[in-house]
Amino acid sequence: MLPLRSNRKALNMKLPWLVIWAGTLFLNPVTADCNITSQTVICEESGKNLSDIPTNLFQNVTKLSLENNKITLKDRDKEILQSFINLTELYLNENMITVLHNNSFCKLTNLILLAISNNHISTVHKAAFAGLNQLSVLNLSYNMITQLDSDVFTSLKSLTVLNLQQNLLKSFSIKSSFKLIKIILSGNPWTCSCDLLDLKIWLTASNVTMENENNTTCTFPNTKEKFSITAAAIQPADCKAEKASLENTVTSTSAIKLRSSAFLTTLTPNNTTGNNGTHAELPLVGKSWTFLAGVLGFVLSTTLLIFTAIKCPTWYRYLISYSHRRLEENDSEMVEQEFSADMSSFPTESDTNNEDPIVIFEKIHAFAPVEDGFIEDKYIDSYVTEES
Repeated sequence: MLPLRSNRKALNMKLPWLVIWAGTLFLNPVTADCNITSQTVICEESGKNLSDIPTNLFQNVTKLSLENNKITLKDRDKEILQSFINLTELYLNENMITVLHNNSFCKLTNLILLAISNNHISTVHKAAFAGLNQLSVLNLSYNMITQLDSDVFTSLKSLTVLNLQQNLLKSFSIKSSFKLIKIILSGNPWTCSCDLLDLKIWLTASNVTMENENNTTCTFPNTKEKFSITAAAIQPADCKAEKASLENTVTSTSAIKLRSSAFLTTLTPNNTTGNNGTHAELPLVGKSWTFLAGVLGFVLSTTLLIFTAIKCPTWYRYLISYSHRRLEENDSEMVEQEFSADMSSFPTESDTNNEDPIVIFEKIHAFAPVEDGFIEDKYIDSYVTEES
């Protein structure tokens, strides 16, 4: 009888736990791809062409694989992930994620491993991994990340492995408080300039192991011999001089901008007051060009008027004095009449030769030849004229 009573007592003790477990299954149905053990709940949802994270998963899932789907990790997906508070491993490889927004995994405080490789990630926001205090392994390989802020990994106090291989990183600024055991940086187009100096110093000073160091080489400057980023000839003294020069340039540019803004402020009517406390009336800065154009137009027009007033009398006298005209046919008859009148009034002498009047006439009536429109040929012999 005692063993029977003890069996009944044990059955009565297990019965409430069975009811609770059955009720949990009823409220949270588990898909056929989830494996439940005493310590873990593993759900395999890979390669199912999913565009959203499924909602019919067991909330106590500890390992979730969502590889090879079409998940974009939008706001709805982030809300679903927040319910998996016991999740320790999350695999989102080979999906269609392009941006990791702030607080994408903020409620997954027990997460240890996060794999988001082989996506299309180009932007990682500053607080994308906020709340992952227990995260130890982060895989962001085979993406399109071009820049990473040094504060992205600040909240990851327990991070030991970081995989950033096969991205588009040219430089990476890292803080000294960032502690790692292993880092993978190969396959990136690193530029061995002063922007990479902090990373080089950190890799040399820390105890971190850089995997595939021989393949982690500089692509700029382009040389025949490829050398590792840890062996890059980057001199701190040169970088300090370059930084000082850059700061001076920025300072001078800022000073010029401040002077310009101060000048514009003084010209603004709202910021200028008179002696009586009222706003003084000043012309707007935008109308200064109109005023300048008006002054230039006035000066040019005045100069043109003065020049015209000086030159007009000269031109007028020149036009009036020009009275050249071609000799007409009736003008010859007038010349003959004048010639006859002159001959009749001139006294004649009987004792003289017949040629004397002609000689006297030539002496008295010597006048300037008038242009008759014909060109005189100087090469005609003088005797031809006399015969005619």
